[in-house]
Amino acid sequence: MTDSPRVHVLHENPEWLPPFRAAFEDAGVPLAEWSLTDGAIDLGSEPPEGVFWSRLSASAPTRGHAASKEYGRAVLRWLESWGRTVVNGSAVLEIEVSKAAQHAALRSSGIDVPTTVAVFGRDGLSQAARDFPAPFIAKHNQGGKGLGVRRFDSHEEFDAWVAGPDFEPSPDGITLLQEYLWAREPFITRAEFVDGEFVYAVRVDTSAGSFELCPADACAVPDAAGVEPAPLFQLRPEIDAGHPLIVSYRDFLARTGIGIAGIEFSETVDGRLVTYDVNTNTNYNPDVEAVAPASGPGSIARALGARLGALHAVG
Repeated sequence: MTDSPRVHVLHENPEWLPPFRAAFEDAGVPLAEWSLTDGAIDLGSEPPEGVFWSRLSASAPTRGHAASKEYGRAVLRWLESWGRTVVNGSAVLEIEVSKAAQHAALRSSGIDVPTTVAVFGRDGLSQAARDFPAPFIAKHNQGGKGLGVRRFDSHEEFDAWVAGPDFEPSPDGITLLQEYLWAREPFITRAEFVDGEFVYAVRVDTSAGSFELCPADACAVPDAAGVEPAPLFQLRPEIDAGHPLIVSYRDFLARTGIGIAGIEFSETVDGRLVTYDVNTNTNYNPDVEAVAPASGPGSIARALGARLGALHAVG
């Protein structure tokens, strides 16, 4: 930690930070990193000056950092109690780590979401699944990177999974059952926002059937022969700031206080635009960044640098 005013990024995964370090350096904005995997804070002490940006992730348990959610809750509320400028603060963390909370916030904003049932524990899963025609989806309430998402083509298949050794509970014990979205074409769209404003949209190829759609370079995995896979992520320039769904997303972000996010939606065969995920620790794909009209990390560095400059002006 440092006492000089700067942007402080709160995170638990350093592998995602290189593009942001480079962007902040290019923008001349000082950056300090707080890793919330261990450590201590004096709750009676005053935090350092600056702007605080939370990149805490729902996928932290997949990296052995299950407690980072609780660390983040404590640190963010401490910062907010001292009146610090926090981007994606404590209320936003609750949305990041709960797809049920995302669903409620999106629905209350008038955005189409999948039919979803939250099941607490394991015992009621098979009975609750009977309300869904097959195929249907089961997913973790606290997910991330698409891990824990499964498609089931029959209730018998689902029953066997629930009763068997391969069942994997969500880190918070809540499993979501969700209607299967029949996509018009095999892709989903991810819309990126910085400081509540649209940056660009990404077309994500889902033809292989995978739900693991992390866009970061650190998530790319070569095939068994060591060959890099074909690009799954492409710029989608026809989705612009005037698109009705993008306008709705801007209103949603303003209502919830989310400053930085990637929001994913599917276009279904029956003409729906269904939003199913909000990522408040968004990462950016290098292939898309190379051709995009604006850089995601660059936009973040400029936006948070402007907030830091405003603090200097006030001081």
